[in-house]
Amino acid sequence: MDLIDVAAVLLFLAALFGYVNHRFFKLPATIGMMVITLSISAVLLVVDHYFEGLGLGETIRSRVGEIDFSTTLLHGMLSFLLFAGALHINLDELLERKWAIGSLATLGVALSTLIVGGASYFFFDLLGLSIPLIVCFVFGALISPTDPVAVLGVLKNANAPRTIKAKIAGESLFNDGVGLVVFILLVSAAGLRGEQVAGAGTIARLFVQEALGGALLGFILGFIAYRALKSIDQYQVELTITLALVVGTNSLAETLHLSGPIAVVVAGLLIGNQGRDFAMSDVTVDHLEKFWSLLDDILNGILFLMLGLELFHISFDPIHLAAGAVTILIVLAARFVSVGIPITILKATRRTFSPGVVRILTWSGLRGGISVALVLSLPAFGARNLLITCTYMVVLFSVIVQGLTIKGVVRRSLMKGGRL
Repeated sequence: MDLIDVAAVLLFLAALFGYVNHRFFKLPATIGMMVITLSISAVLLVVDHYFEGLGLGETIRSRVGEIDFSTTLLHGMLSFLLFAGALHINLDELLERKWAIGSLATLGVALSTLIVGGASYFFFDLLGLSIPLIVCFVFGALISPTDPVAVLGVLKNANAPRTIKAKIAGESLFNDGVGLVVFILLVSAAGLRGEQVAGAGTIARLFVQEALGGALLGFILGFIAYRALKSIDQYQVELTITLALVVGTNSLAETLHLSGPIAVVVAGLLIGNQGRDFAMSDVTVDHLEKFWSLLDDILNGILFLMLGLELFHISFDPIHLAAGAVTILIVLAARFVSVGIPITILKATRRTFSPGVVRILTWSGLRGGISVALVLSLPAFGARNLLITCTYMVVLFSVIVQGLTIKGVVRRSLMKGGRL
């Protein structure tokens, strides 16, 4: 199938499953899409197991394999999804909580990477799986960032306090950019792509270049777009400018070896706040919100549909499945610690937080398509199938179990804190 055929199939299935979910199951849109796709994928796998002569599994795997999930998400869909999410973030609320968001997106990601990497190395060894420590840290880097697409989708239906929502949304938008940088650097340090192993100094320099350079690029291009928007009042052209901003920012960031996600988020924050308030008419703002909300919903549906189809990529080796089950617990524990330490430090500086903030932030730390895309982007090597299985199991648990229960966790946490 060519690109048009693949897009047609994905759009058709996204529309069909979206209708089925809305009409009969009424689950949150992204979760419903994933559950339906997973259910159908599981049925097809069972049919293939008992009727091998049909060749059903091999045919589906070859078709699913034609969709490069990693490239499609990381170099295509992600920039649009991040920009759409950033447009709706209140910059004043973000700046008011900058220390909490900044510490969670940096110190939190670093702590989680170290904890997941070290703990998975230990437990993999207990299971008889000999995985190098640096490879375990690569796994820690790809599974530690919370997924902004999954998080923002779930937040729409969670009755979390505004202050906690701001922290969760802000952290998820930035920590995935930081996590991508850490992942790239650790993959280089591990020499998984055959390149020369980078030293500590080189890694530090590249981190600053990717993260800070990406933020600066996003601000510069976002400001240029802001000035262009301010000079005209024609919503069709202005919407085209925002599209060009997303594509151009991501493309230029990749060319300059800067963080595209961070650049796009910064540009989106500038347009969604300064641009919305001072550069657009009410008519343009209305069309902007409707256009990007629609695009966000369509891409979200396709993304979670693709996640469900990735079931055909995982290994059903019992040892790999056992490792995946242990990894779910490791990731949750690492999230609890990596959230708890920064929050405790900030509390010591007399900053106040909502009741149950650590519990809520821990359970709302959903992993999604970004982690799956990163693990699928790894080249073929001994532990790749194991890491794919562990990542996918964590993502399934995260999106379905945590996603469906976060509303209850928020309610119970606030009740214990005397807020309800």
